[in-house]
Amino acid sequence: MRLDRWFKRHLPSLSLSHLNKIVRTGQVRVDGARATTSTRLAAGQKIRIPPVTVAPSAPKPPVSEADRRAIRSMILYEDQDLMVLNKPHGLAVQGGSGTKHHIDGMLASLADEKGERPVLVHRLDRDTAGVLLVAKSRRVAAKLGEIFRSRQAQKIYWALVEGVPKPAQGRISLFLAKGEGMGDVRGKKTPGAQPAREKMQIAKHGDAEAQHSVTYYAVVDKLPSRLAWLSMKPITGRTHQLRAHAEAIGHPIIGDPKYSGDAKAPRHHDPARLIPEGIERKLHLLARRLVLPHPRGGTLDVTAPLPPHMQKSFDLFGFDVKGRDPIEDAPE
Repeated sequence: MRLDRWFKRHLPSLSLSHLNKIVRTGQVRVDGARATTSTRLAAGQKIRIPPVTVAPSAPKPPVSEADRRAIRSMILYEDQDLMVLNKPHGLAVQGGSGTKHHIDGMLASLADEKGERPVLVHRLDRDTAGVLLVAKSRRVAAKLGEIFRSRQAQKIYWALVEGVPKPAQGRISLFLAKGEGMGDVRGKKTPGAQPAREKMQIAKHGDAEAQHSVTYYAVVDKLPSRLAWLSMKPITGRTHQLRAHAEAIGHPIIGDPKYSGDAKAPRHHDPARLIPEGIERKLHLLARRLVLPHPRGGTLDVTAPLPPHMQKSFDLFGFDVKGRDPIEDAPE
């Protein structure tokens, strides 16, 4: 279990901002060593906690039948160890500032008689629809987490992007770093200054917090000069990776308000290259398929359907989802 999740379970009233502060200043120790909120704990380790003021725990809210039904309606696949959800567009995966309704909270409605509840294995952005993997126990979550960390999981995304990338198949390799509006300083603002943008920034090797990121892409179909249907395979899993990569190559994902590219780009002023009418201004990004080794053996291979707004766009342009996906030929 991650250290921040351990705190959430044992000291639920401790705010995330205060936890970040005491961890960052070295007041939290694991077996005597400094830790980060992402430090993973093992049975038998000793956690040193500084004196903190903890409010009495609030009574547990009653199980939400509406949440239970909603989660059940999202299930694409389920067995005794895990389930795969079809996350809808616009629903957050985890809570945050101002976010009260999210998948993580809804999963509490499926807790068993011992209080053990399903656990998220990975995340998707709020406006990204599609395949989301959930473990039914922490033991299975740990096994699946290791599969993701060792890059044995193959993820395929579909997107509609502005313009048509050249070449039609390629590899995007960049260093990314969190912008000033992300992480511990998220939401903070210097008096008189504009709020920092909450988006990833293109960085250079050696820059502070820069992480290498790699994505393979392939054009599946296109509306010449206006837009393209891309299949994308992220090899790494950085925050907003596909959205930042699409913007970086000059072809931002349609409906993306953060990674929308250069407003002065020629495509925004050439009538022959404008996005056609009838496309909803929602993020056109789908976690289409997830393939990975199942903890009990064999292979888990699950595909999500297009969300309604993307289905509308695909119907508008006559894109056929039944053909072979060229990204399957991309390297692992």
